[in-house]
Amino acid sequence: QTASAPGEKPATEAKATINPENLQKATFTIDGMTCAIGCAKTIEKELAETNGVQSATVDFDKKEATVSFDSALQNPESLTKIVEATADGETYKVSNMVAAK
Repeated sequence: QTASAPGEKPATEAKATINPENLQKATFTIDGMTCAIGCAKTIEKELAETNGVQSATVDFDKKEATVSFDSALQNPESLTKIVEATADGETYKVSNMVAAK
């Protein structure tokens, strides 16, 4: 094992295995996005790289995100926190969260 320098992310961090039996889909609105590349794609990437997330898509035009996740590893509240913490932590707001199997 090699240790990363302080403040650096490890080059490859293994994601947990997603259990198909725990798979849920969350759909929610994201307010505060002003562009498709800088905002929507950045949020999409943050969500997609999150442990326990199988897939994430953010539609800038609809201001909507859809995330498939393992409910044993993530939950709607944690997904909300990830989105709202992106950028300065004040730009994006999540609403209309609906999660179901």
